[in-house]
Amino acid sequence: MAQAPRLPIRSLIAAAALTLTCVIPGPDFSAAPRALVWQIDAVRYATVTHFPVHELVAGVDTTRTLDIAMMFWLLRAPGRRVLVDAGFYQQKFLDSWKPVDFVRPSEALARAGVPPDSVTDVIISHIHWDHAGGADLFAKARIWIQREEYEFYVGKDGAPLHEAIDSLDSAMLARLMNAGRVSLVEGDAKEILPGITVYTGGKHTFASQYVGVRMSKGTAVIASDNAYLYENLDRHLPIAQTLDASSNLAAQDRMKRIASNPRLIVPGHDPAVFQRFHGDVPGVVRIQ
Repeated sequence: MAQAPRLPIRSLIAAAALTLTCVIPGPDFSAAPRALVWQIDAVRYATVTHFPVHELVAGVDTTRTLDIAMMFWLLRAPGRRVLVDAGFYQQKFLDSWKPVDFVRPSEALARAGVPPDSVTDVIISHIHWDHAGGADLFAKARIWIQREEYEFYVGKDGAPLHEAIDSLDSAMLARLMNAGRVSLVEGDAKEILPGITVYTGGKHTFASQYVGVRMSKGTAVIASDNAYLYENLDRHLPIAQTLDASSNLAAQDRMKRIASNPRLIVPGHDPAVFQRFHGDVPGVVRIQ
């Protein structure tokens, strides 16, 4: 029998490498979970005119007033429509506060092209009426709130445990809880959805939270009422309505570390949000 011709050593090594490449597959990156990247819109649904600025920024001139924006925030990613806060719609507050250009938050959201029933989640920053009161407008949404916030303000029977929460909102949150729609967040720096992390320590209320959101070009922070105005952030002044001014300032400093850029920190009621950012729909601007 004739012997097969011998291959050079270099050729044998190359052939072995080719065989291994064919037999042993590389990692399947397509099967790995993909991090969600979010788009953020601020949605304005009303204005409260001539609001005293000293009730927003501690220590400023008591004669100053501002027409403040009533807003919530829409976060979009594939398969998810998430709100940070939900506004309000109860007639008692319309009568007492007399906001101008008011539309129900669900209607303001529809103007942005998002049907209310498509909202998958509502993150409540704190229990005040103008942030939590509209949560039940979004019938299919899961509600996220800090456990300490909920248990400090809402009784098991739905009765309010503190004057800071309105009885209508306390009863509504208890109904949602009994329906199995409320998720209680266990403390600080919790990623509750991929790319969305909530933080405590702002001390606007007992356990108010603010939200870090991963976008394509960095991270934004939705401060809600943990920083009412850009003036709080720019002048390093605590909010006037806080349980602890030093904690509030520490939270502002932390927001600046979390955000990729200070301009991506969005305060809770500053009308300048709708001047600094732009959008195609009236009352809706893209944070970017």
